[in-house]
Amino acid sequence: MPHTESAWKRLRQADKRRRRNRTVAKSIKEKRKLLTEALKGTDDAKKTEGAKVVQQALDRAASKGYIHKNKAARLKSRAAKKLKAPAAK
Repeated sequence: MPHTESAWKRLRQADKRRRRNRTVAKSIKEKRKLLTEALKGTDDAKKTEGAKVVQQALDRAASKGYIHKNKAARLKSRAAKKLKAPAAK
């Protein structure tokens, strides 16, 4: 346990950041799962909308520093690749 006031403050800050980061990460994960489910279906509009939602969420998280910008780019690229895959077949 921290002994100094500054150490207590750092503990509070770290806890606050961890909770915020986990919330954002879970939100992105849920949106990616919804996209995966949409890709299994046949509705093209739902697929496109799902990809758009995922990309927006990743861009927002990267711009605010919750995830690294390269991770956001990688996840967006993978989502786009999955979206295009059935069209190529």
